[in-house]
Amino acid sequence: MKPELNHKLKTIRHDYSINQLSEDIVEKDPLKQFDSWLHEAFEKGDEMANAFILSTVNEFSIPSSRVVLLRDLSHGGFTFFTNYSSHKGQDMKKNKTVSILFFWKELQRQVRVEGLVQFLSETESSIYFQSRPRESQLAALASKQSKIISSRNVLENEFLKLCDLYKDKNIPKPSHWGGYVLVPSKIEFWQGRESRLHDRIQYTFENNLWKITRLAP
Repeated sequence: MKPELNHKLKTIRHDYSINQLSEDIVEKDPLKQFDSWLHEAFEKGDEMANAFILSTVNEFSIPSSRVVLLRDLSHGGFTFFTNYSSHKGQDMKKNKTVSILFFWKELQRQVRVEGLVQFLSETESSIYFQSRPRESQLAALASKQSKIISSRNVLENEFLKLCDLYKDKNIPKPSHWGGYVLVPSKIEFWQGRESRLHDRIQYTFENNLWKITRLAP
């Protein structure tokens, strides 16, 4: 590592003083609280406010993380779409417990969610698939996501072949592609504060009710 970069990593500091968060002002329902924060993040100009880090664990207890896009708050949780045969899809097939993390830099906020994933119905997945740009639909067919390929040309040639095959035709949703909903059991809202005395408000689902507690930073 370059010495100047090493020095920067050790000395860079940020002051957190934009907002605060208390048990008195949060919604009783964490999904309503999340909806409010997400709306505020978009209003602040974050065009990728719906991007989150999805962490899964495979059958060997090896964790893996990647960025995914939130597409809805429905069915009591967080909805997203992907290839069922992908690395994350295979992980979730074997271990349905996952974690997701949203980070909104400009608002100095994080939201951390833990829970179980469930499949969305084929109908809902098909409706969303047909709403996607045509290029994205073709890419879902062309890419054997997470599989090793010999070169980019293989991918591009398959994409072009599918472009010709479905020219002026509807593109069917592939059977290996669809939606999930993460139904949360725990949600933490993190607000940066001065002197690293951050606000951490945690919701835990117990006895069919959301319990609200404060965590030490």
